[in-house]
Amino acid sequence: MPVITVTQINRYIASILKNDRNIQGVMVKGEISDYVRHFRSGHIYFTLKDPESSVKAVMFASSASRLKFEPEDGMAVIVSGSISVYEREGAYQLYVNDIIPEGNGAAGAALEQLKKKLQKEGLFDTAHKRPIPVMPKKIGAVTSLNGAAVRDIINVLSRRYPLCEVYAVNALVQGEGAADSVCRGILKAEAAGCEVIIVGRGGGSSEDLSVFNTEKIAYAVYNCKVPVISAVGHETDFTIADLAADLRAPTPSAAAELASPDIKSLYEKFSLYERRIEKAAITQLDKATDVFVAMNARLLAQSPEKKLQLAGERIISLNKRHETAYLRYMDKLERSLAENAAKLDSLSPLKVLSRGYSLVYKGDKLLSSSESLEKGEKVSIRFGSGGASAEITDKW
Repeated sequence: MPVITVTQINRYIASILKNDRNIQGVMVKGEISDYVRHFRSGHIYFTLKDPESSVKAVMFASSASRLKFEPEDGMAVIVSGSISVYEREGAYQLYVNDIIPEGNGAAGAALEQLKKKLQKEGLFDTAHKRPIPVMPKKIGAVTSLNGAAVRDIINVLSRRYPLCEVYAVNALVQGEGAADSVCRGILKAEAAGCEVIIVGRGGGSSEDLSVFNTEKIAYAVYNCKVPVISAVGHETDFTIADLAADLRAPTPSAAAELASPDIKSLYEKFSLYERRIEKAAITQLDKATDVFVAMNARLLAQSPEKKLQLAGERIISLNKRHETAYLRYMDKLERSLAENAAKLDSLSPLKVLSRGYSLVYKGDKLLSSSESLEKGEKVSIRFGSGGASAEITDKW
């Protein structure tokens, strides 16, 4: 038996596998693990496994660049390719031409991956959602002007809220270049001074709505400086634009209703507010009137005129009290004087004289006895009425 090299063995086995049509152009189902994308070459390396076995796999950059999604560990896939030997290491492996995710397919996998990426970057966070203006003066509508969506939006706004201006921007909503067209429409509506922008289209197939599942539109909606309402498809449709928007509407008509108040409701609210304001004004006026009356009374009580009036009234009162006291005092004095006069009168010498007595004076001296008199002296006699002069001729 001849001696052969390791290289010869590996090449021989590789030639056998290459010529075996049963393992050329095969489709293999399994789960991806140990996934690596070489950052320089762009080649993809991974292991494809099932519960009982595994096989190494490689996908060269030329094939990997055509994938619509990024494979990842744990993903269940069906790969197509051929089995051959990697001669340098003597290991057989699967050379992959295409990878198809199980379930939703490549498009569904790509969509889910994009959702996870944008979610991680914060585009769907509720903290970034802005409130829709209550009474916007200008509402933008970015959609195809040839479709039913723009007519529905204009009809609803004309009926519900004719006070606002509708700024419609024509945009492609499907097909090549649609994503860029919608993004330009959002920028144009924002630059025109719209206070809220409706972005969307009518219903359609998943492929028709796919433009609203692009990363470009997600960032255009997220970066818009004014609130955006997404209105893509019908109620059952849900796109990435819906997740990035400040508010999602199931239809363009519903978006128009969410972007505008009902003018009838506004009139009713205005009437209610008018009644409330009137009632509150009357209540405040009543309170102010009560306060004014009380303060006016206090002011009048502290005014110079009021003080003069009170002082005058007090003076009059004091004057009356003094007059009364004076009259009482004078009456008391009169009674006392009368009593004292009566007493004095009863003790008056004149009173005694009127009863037959007389007073004898020696000069100015009233005599009470005859001891100081001498014969021949003259004296004055005072009677109860009148008087006389006498000469002493005798005394005893």
